[in-house]
Amino acid sequence: MIKREKLSARIIEGLSRSNIVSIMGPRQCGKTTLAKMISSKIKPSHFFDLENPRDSARLTNPMMALENLTGLVILDEIQRMPELFLILRVLVDKKISSKFLLLGSASPDIIKHVSESLAGRVEFVHMSGFSLEEIDNLDQLWIRGNFPRSYLAKNINDSIVWRENFVTTFLERDLGQFGINVSPQAMRRFLLMLAHTHGNVWNASDISRSMGISFMTAKRYVDILSGAFMVRQLQPWFENISKRQVKSPKVFIRDSGIFHYLLQIKSKKDLFLHPKLGVSWEGYTIEQIINGCGERNCYFWRTQAGAELDLLWLNSRDKIGFEAKCTDTVQTTKSMRVALNDLNLTHLFVVYPGQESFQLDEKITAIPLNELLQKLKKINNN
Repeated sequence: MIKREKLSARIIEGLSRSNIVSIMGPRQCGKTTLAKMISSKIKPSHFFDLENPRDSARLTNPMMALENLTGLVILDEIQRMPELFLILRVLVDKKISSKFLLLGSASPDIIKHVSESLAGRVEFVHMSGFSLEEIDNLDQLWIRGNFPRSYLAKNINDSIVWRENFVTTFLERDLGQFGINVSPQAMRRFLLMLAHTHGNVWNASDISRSMGISFMTAKRYVDILSGAFMVRQLQPWFENISKRQVKSPKVFIRDSGIFHYLLQIKSKKDLFLHPKLGVSWEGYTIEQIINGCGERNCYFWRTQAGAELDLLWLNSRDKIGFEAKCTDTVQTTKSMRVALNDLNLTHLFVVYPGQESFQLDEKITAIPLNELLQKLKKINNN
């Protein structure tokens, strides 16, 4: 079993200061396994799986079932019973002694009433699958993606079959359980379209014309997929400088393994011969960095003239830029220098799939992804 100590410590810390902690992330990313690991450290604990008819029956009268419990109460797949949020608000306001750990496969924007019901009472922890901080196998994690069952499959064929079944189940069952009434066939076409535009600035007009749907329908679809943690909309950063800047988000399939499955990329050899190699590395790198830095202060930047920065991280002290380059011959570019000067970056890291870091300029460093994540960890801890 992969011990996810950083996430576990963050959740336990959250439970020490909040009555309710909600772990949000896609299905099959390991939320249940992690919650059970935490429950082994906190006694007593009570586990309710809301996809299990027996556990759902135990919550027929939720107030009566929950108000006398002590210790840790875990509610898995909480989005299946959104009415529980009102009950939890009442219980927390009564200052009962129990703590609640909620596991959900949809964002608060998708789960109706969660924001209003638990405002100021819940601490959110966002979770994805495995990260390079937990798994020291960059190539396998990149090819197969970060879902535990895909990564840990016995061979690549088993991994591909798992991803195929995951996408089918997500489209045909999960979206309906979130209360979203969308044709699975239409959403599959839309997801494939996004895979082919992975890493591009979002253009709802082009997508809607290609699919024969309205602009608002295209926007709704991408918001749904974002809320279900399948797609990332990386927001733009813009400042009051003289150059015109792009103000639409860039869109990525969040999991590299799902992205490769949608494009029928089955192996590292296939990937390195594929025209989407560069944007695959970019999306993978961005997800790993955001997983380490937190998504709240991460953006991309681009001017109408073509200068751009793949990722901009704003922390309390610095502006740090990141460029992802899938090449062994890393060089500085005019775009990097423009971003460095216009954004007044503290430093710019060029992330490449190599083994050694080296200086390209006084404020520009080429660096392997594993080494960068260790450096960011130190920055976060200071």
